Amino acid sequence: MSEGRTIDVVAGIVLDESRARVLLALRKPRQHQGGRWEFPGGKLEPGESVDAALARELDEEIGLRPLEWRPRTTLEHAYPGKRVRLHFVDVTRFDGEPSGREGQTLRWVAIAELGALAFPDANQTVVDALVAEASAA
Repeated sequence: MSEGRTIDVVAGIVLDESRARVLLALRKPRQHQGGRWEFPGGKLEPGESVDAALARELDEEIGLRPLEWRPRTTLEHAYPGKRVRLHFVDVTRFDGEPSGREGQTLRWVAIAELGALAFPDANQTVVDALVAEASAA
């Protein structure tokens, strides 16, 4: 079962202008859940708000400054030995050109194609919701 405290993480669902594609980052093989695609983001610092963490993490990881965003959902997931609380945020407008500042591969992916990619287990509910929303539109 999971041990220790819950780790708070922000995940930015960065949408392009058409809102038909989302920016994904490929987790490095040595990372937990390595080799899977994820929404850019990272751990909240002690006392840091979700909004502040979103701005800091997107700048540090991919060189973007979020200009408009809204909370999507917060989910908790227990991995063996680790528990995470993921704060998913839709980023609908941003400044900058995305680049993998930490050496990670980035890719714009059509939302309709997300179901064909491997994501960390904790992200699957949100991936399924995005695909369902896209197919209903």
